[in-house]
Amino acid sequence: MPWAVGGLRLGRAWVAAPDRAALRARWAALTGAEGTERERLFRPSRSRTPTTGAAALPGRRSPSTARFADAPGPCPDPVRVLRDPFDEQWLLPDQRLIDLARPELWRVLDEHQLFAVETPELLVTPHLPAGRLGRIRPLHRRPGGAEPNLAPGLLPLLGERYGGWVTPQDVLCWILAAGRPGPRGYEVPLTGDTGRWRAGLELGHRLLTVQLRGGPGSEPPRLPGGRRPYVRSAVQAWPEGLAYDPETETLSLGTGTVSPVPPGAWEYEVQGGTRVLEAWFAARTAHRDPQAEGLEALGPSAWPQSWTSELPALVTTLALLADLAPERAAFTAGPPLPAAELTAAGVLPPPRWARRPASVLDHHEEGPGGQFALL
Repeated sequence: MPWAVGGLRLGRAWVAAPDRAALRARWAALTGAEGTERERLFRPSRSRTPTTGAAALPGRRSPSTARFADAPGPCPDPVRVLRDPFDEQWLLPDQRLIDLARPELWRVLDEHQLFAVETPELLVTPHLPAGRLGRIRPLHRRPGGAEPNLAPGLLPLLGERYGGWVTPQDVLCWILAAGRPGPRGYEVPLTGDTGRWRAGLELGHRLLTVQLRGGPGSEPPRLPGGRRPYVRSAVQAWPEGLAYDPETETLSLGTGTVSPVPPGAWEYEVQGGTRVLEAWFAARTAHRDPQAEGLEALGPSAWPQSWTSELPALVTTLALLADLAPERAAFTAGPPLPAAELTAAGVLPPPRWARRPASVLDHHEEGPGGQFALL
């Protein structure tokens, strides 16, 4: 996957939140303020201030491309993003508010797209990654899945080698099964053994299905043995903390409880030993921190029921990934595909153009101040 892009740099934390209503409230507070108070709430950076002009994000109806100080416009409809590992939140899609929005990624964002995010554990998401997660590699270089972000010649070579049609998603599944972080970045060995290829595809497909929580039009994965996490009791007041009882496999949020929660889901960690469930809870209580100030302190006054409803699916995802972790750790690619074969097929080295975004401009894009963007 030669084309890789650095992560979005938001520049100000208040433009993203777990609750979309909170983003609308923050927009209203910002646009309702004037002068120095608006500037303080905005939190200017070197890249973005209230007087900075910016183009509309591709594929999004921007409230305005005039300078924010002159004409903020109506609140843009928040979009779903991956803010942290396994944590789907909301973002205000206004490039005037985002230090580095990566327009090239927005151009290829559609229902066919998947993004591979390089962390110690490779993440795959249909949502735009919008946090400090790692380099982002789209599966497709153009909208509609028209062109895979793969080294030219790779798919025909693999199809001939393994005796069948190989799709871009097959390669992604193989990466999930066989790829590992290395000194040069995320490294993916290609196998010369057809049996190992098929075994890797089968394992990778299971990993992909779990990470995507089933995907569009398909049933979400379930725990084995008919077990299924449920919300056993609702959250009645704002929970002060998150607790786990391993004996009863119960996750508690104040008065609210979810069970069964397998130990593997509770213990699941990412990036620096942080438990995913604890990070998920911390993100939803950040606005209540005494040190939170400005727009970041604006959030729901009562715990939203939708947050509790998210937990069973997240618990299922983490539990299934924990169950698959030993199998993935033990998986080996077997004898490697000879580098000479990849070179002869023109796969290595990938051409320079494959490392850059495709020229995608199927409609006019509005630049700063309402002018057309020139690419």
